[in-house]
Amino acid sequence: MTRDKRPAAFWFLALFFALFVLFLYGPMLVIVVLSFQGPEGGLTFPLRGVSLHWFYKLAEGLGVVDIGAALMRSLGLGLAVMALTVVFSVLAGLAFRKKLAGGNTLFLIVVASLIMPSIIVSLGIGLEFRLLDTGIKQALEFFGMADTLEGYGTALGLFTSALGAHLTWTLPFGLLIMFAIFNRFNPVYEEAARDLGATPWQGFRHVVLPLIAPSVVGIAMFGFTLSWDEIARTSQAIGDVNTLPLELQGLTSTVTTPSIYALGTVTTVVSLLVVGAAIGLAGWLGRRQKKGAR
Repeated sequence: MTRDKRPAAFWFLALFFALFVLFLYGPMLVIVVLSFQGPEGGLTFPLRGVSLHWFYKLAEGLGVVDIGAALMRSLGLGLAVMALTVVFSVLAGLAFRKKLAGGNTLFLIVVASLIMPSIIVSLGIGLEFRLLDTGIKQALEFFGMADTLEGYGTALGLFTSALGAHLTWTLPFGLLIMFAIFNRFNPVYEEAARDLGATPWQGFRHVVLPLIAPSVVGIAMFGFTLSWDEIARTSQAIGDVNTLPLELQGLTSTVTTPSIYALGTVTTVVSLLVVGAAIGLAGWLGRRQKKGAR
């Protein structure tokens, strides 16, 4: 039996897809390759030797920038954003299963931040917290709390303004995912649980949550990865510290060695590990769900 000859359009589309994949992942591959250069390596090709030299240099530090501290700040912020995105998205998804007064308006308000320029959102949040600073200082002065006023800095910070800025980016995605999940969720399982005497909390914990668990893991992955590499929404709302992406952006104009490529490789590996862990956990939950349904 001879196989059918593929039409010319197939090869054209295959070539187009290959070029698209190369365009999408080529820059990442170039950064990874150049990060493994030898001591004489530069910022461009050709590759000069192969070694872990620039990773050792990265571990020693990049000038006055504390990469380790910036990494921990980004991890902490990413985990906080991930947790809050999951909680609020699931609660909002449950709430929107019922008809809410003003629900459409509320939904539009939530997703509006997706169409607003990120830098404008960041500037707005920064201005809000500066107004909050002014109000707090006036209140402290009014109540005669001079010592507290003298030691007060700003409400802008990693887990205040920056956290809020990141949530304006991650929550709409989480909410849209939950809408898609609950739109095809069969309420028969909940009704069966209630018929068996389960309370609303027990029905959610033992029926709904296990069924939507793989999607919840996906929301967690979105929350962390979107926060992990966010720059624009962080820039004006972070206060007096920097996250790793902001430090990396600043280093692009001062670091002239492949150490910056090594840093890019490390951050990419962290992202891939998070994505891999999320996919593995979602797959395990899916298999467990199918096994329990038998």
